[in-house]
Amino acid sequence: MRHSGDTQYYYMGENNLEVYLDNAATTRPYDAVINETARVMREIYANPSSMHALGKAAEDFLCACRNTVAQSMGADEGELIFTAGGTEADNLAIFGYCEANKRRGNKIITTKTEHPAVLEAFSVLEDRGFHAIYLDVDEQGTPDLAQLKNELDENTILVSMMAVNNETGAILPIAEVGAMLDHSRTALHVDAVQGYGKIPLHVKKLGIDLMSVASHKIHGPRGVGALYVRKGVRIKPLLAGGKQEHALRAGTENLPGIAGFAEAVRIRTENMAQDETAVALLKERLLDGLNKAGANYLVNSPQTASPYVLNLSFEGIKSEVLLHVLESKGISVSTGSACNSAKNRLSYVLKAMGFSDRRVDGAVRLSFSAQNTPEEMDYVAQVLAKEAALLQKIMKR
Repeated sequence: MRHSGDTQYYYMGENNLEVYLDNAATTRPYDAVINETARVMREIYANPSSMHALGKAAEDFLCACRNTVAQSMGADEGELIFTAGGTEADNLAIFGYCEANKRRGNKIITTKTEHPAVLEAFSVLEDRGFHAIYLDVDEQGTPDLAQLKNELDENTILVSMMAVNNETGAILPIAEVGAMLDHSRTALHVDAVQGYGKIPLHVKKLGIDLMSVASHKIHGPRGVGALYVRKGVRIKPLLAGGKQEHALRAGTENLPGIAGFAEAVRIRTENMAQDETAVALLKERLLDGLNKAGANYLVNSPQTASPYVLNLSFEGIKSEVLLHVLESKGISVSTGSACNSAKNRLSYVLKAMGFSDRRVDGAVRLSFSAQNTPEEMDYVAQVLAKEAALLQKIMKR
């Protein structure tokens, strides 16, 4: 669906199907989330910082939402800070922690396949005098833990590593990394934006000190996220102008968005296991359909990847061309991270995994949700196999 002014344009494929397979970029909010967000806008409109009765009611509701999100990750209510999304949560964790702890050391470590919100924050910190290490990964997207062990020293204050890669679905060894660190001097930050609500993430059991999450990846509203900060970990705020969110994130809280976020968390918590099974079956059905149609493709996602993300390469085709052909058939996919795809360059994630330029150039990301259907997978497999074969034939001429 495209919008131009007040006009809506729908791109429908054959059989009037519009198939959305870009859920790693954002998800369609649950109806219950939309209803809860609207209800709070109508009924709980006071500022939670106000001293009157309506403000106190808003504050109590905010605390209830905070408790819901905190409990879902094994955290205490006082350890959760609401933000405007995953990027702000990443930035608050990285900049806030490094600024608060720079007297203890200046070495920071991450991987070469992190989200731009982490990599670009590290780049800024390098300009400020921090020594950044970027860990290599193998073809499965797994970081080199031997390299990490060798790099850890008394000057290392932060290790930042995502839970699930946003381009390939690779699940990173968070528990192993958490066990390697002396948390009294080195904090572990986890960008869990793609993993939260889809795989179990218990911050205490995994040894996580800071964790970033986002609402819109789990069928909640856009513009809302959260940062877990383990009790005892010091960070500095990025914004000045208020004492909201434990004096770490100034600005009036987006209570309707937070309410929608909490509602999405409740639904995801109840349905996480069954949705993972359903999505895995959808992914398998799509791949079976491609195989039966004789499609010529390579799988870039590890076998152990999250079922929610599938990265495929159709060599000999530019991924942008294939994306637009699929769009004309009512199928929405992507070429990688929504925060990086507009730059129209080869995926640094797939390059870091050691894949050739030809393979990377033909890569597309299909990302699923439990809102997708088996019939959609059959349609996508049919169209994708047919159109890719035609494009590959044309490019050989």
